[in-house]
Amino acid sequence: MSKNPSIRLDKLLSNLGYGSRREVQAIAAYGEITLDNIPLHDAAAKIILTEDLPQCLRVRGEALDPLPGMVIMLHKPLGMTCSHKDSGPLVYDVFPERWRARTPQLSSIGRLDKETSGLLLFTDDGALLHKIISPKYHVAKHYEAILARPLSDDAARIFASGTLMLEGETTPCLPATLDMIAPTRARLTITEGRYHQVRRMFAAVGNHVEALHRYQLGALALPEDLAAGRYVLLNELQISSIFE
Repeated sequence: MSKNPSIRLDKLLSNLGYGSRREVQAIAAYGEITLDNIPLHDAAAKIILTEDLPQCLRVRGEALDPLPGMVIMLHKPLGMTCSHKDSGPLVYDVFPERWRARTPQLSSIGRLDKETSGLLLFTDDGALLHKIISPKYHVAKHYEAILARPLSDDAARIFASGTLMLEGETTPCLPATLDMIAPTRARLTITEGRYHQVRRMFAAVGNHVEALHRYQLGALALPEDLAAGRYVLLNELQISSIFE
């Protein structure tokens, strides 16, 4: 059985965005860090990284933030940009401020453009991030689109053919599944992540996307009761469902 790794308290909290090591040392000196309700005054103390640590370790009376390796599902609202630095509302604005100071950095897994809403994942696990976006794993991305006009009768066949070319591209899109819900409302499932791919696919068959929403990734669906702008932490079972 492998032994749980350990880390210095000041390094752990600094990596989680609570402040510099010197600032963490000051917090500890004031008795504001506790483990099982016992104050930890020594910021150099070794902390064993266990699954229940966030429930046992408290900083200023509050439970510890999630340990490295966390995965977050956000119901992305319209009008927010998937960037750390752009002007205007950013998706990272919905998270606690210190999460933006974490090391490793919290990053979105792929992107949704400013005018697209729905399921967006974030993680500080670089290996998982690259696995989800890798073409090798063909993770299915499910979208619902409102279109400017009714689609042609052969749109589903064209999307499924694997021959659809996007403007400016030299290789065709992989086969995609198109289901019509209403004359100007459709659901599209793709397994790639090209730049503005869904909008460009509909443009390639002579249509325009008026509204776009991602409701599922693999077998992981956006909960109906998760309001826009709200987020939840995912467990191992939910993370594994992405690859189903």
